[in-house]
Amino acid sequence: MRTEMARGKSRHVMARRPTIKDIARRAGVSESAVSFALNDRPGVSQDTRARIRRVAEELGWQPNSAARALSGERSGAVGLVLARPAQTLGVESFFLQLVSGIQEVLAADRVALLFQVVDGIDAECAVYRRWWAERRVDGVLVVDARTQDPRPELLALLGLPAVIIGGTASGGAGSAEGTGGEASSVWADDARAMAQVVDHLHGLGHRRITHIAGLPDLAHTARRIASLRADAKARGLDPEHVRSVVTDYSDTEGAAATRRVLAEPEPPTALVYDNDVMAVAGLAVAAELGIAVPGRISVVAWDDSALCRVPHPRLTALVRDTAGFGRLAAEELLAVLAGSPPRARESERPRLEPRESTAPPAAAY
Repeated sequence: MRTEMARGKSRHVMARRPTIKDIARRAGVSESAVSFALNDRPGVSQDTRARIRRVAEELGWQPNSAARALSGERSGAVGLVLARPAQTLGVESFFLQLVSGIQEVLAADRVALLFQVVDGIDAECAVYRRWWAERRVDGVLVVDARTQDPRPELLALLGLPAVIIGGTASGGAGSAEGTGGEASSVWADDARAMAQVVDHLHGLGHRRITHIAGLPDLAHTARRIASLRADAKARGLDPEHVRSVVTDYSDTEGAAATRRVLAEPEPPTALVYDNDVMAVAGLAVAAELGIAVPGRISVVAWDDSALCRVPHPRLTALVRDTAGFGRLAAEELLAVLAGSPPRARESERPRLEPRESTAPPAAAY
């Protein structure tokens, strides 16, 4: 009985977080020396500093983020909030790849990522206010820039460093359109990407093109819609036959939009989807309706993924390094936290990968 109690007590002691006192005892130095060594302050020799850090690593010691925040030091964490319908996140590979790239950079710098999903932009702003008040994060990564976006200005007022993922190259330091806030941004050239798609489809002979777009208040959706209109006009295409239909990015709305446009008296001969999930859903609708792809309708997906390469026919898609986009954003935020001024950085430009889902339109359709 005593043996079992002793074992239980030992296990309890081992589970306790190591403290500065434990490090001092093991290293044979004072607690103040440990504090100096772990906080990069003068007062101990290089040999002693190295010994203390070695002991701290052996014991698995980590700084207390709450105590560091109260003392005015960094929390060692950055935040990311997603204000998207929850049902659209579970099936879309873009955010998983983006976060993997972000985490790769942050982990190498021993910075934690605090992640939260909310139901709208107001709730997102409330999270930023709470994180700032509690000193939970040193900065934030902001996704889904809006056409009228309150977040850059709010973050500037709070003094919370930020990088806008999907901002623009214009607007000062890449702030979201229509805002007074100034923050660093990383951006992709959606306009030139859409131009590649239109070039490809127009070259094949398509004159009736429908863009199944995402959420209408997102800045990148607005850029893609505007680019489609401008490219169609430059080629003399009828604006009645080249248009965009907005959705919430989900497979459900993507399928519903596909069903509606294919039922029109003059249906499109090509469909361009704003993500891979909607493109695959559209492919399924076409099969259900007996509409051959690419025989009667061509299909293009934005942001290539395994979903685009699995179905038959494989989907023509815009390819980009989404994880690299995340790495660039994380690197920029770390640079801002180190004192770099706000700036806009362009990510690798998407390129179109033609596959079996696009072909010249059937003459009789």
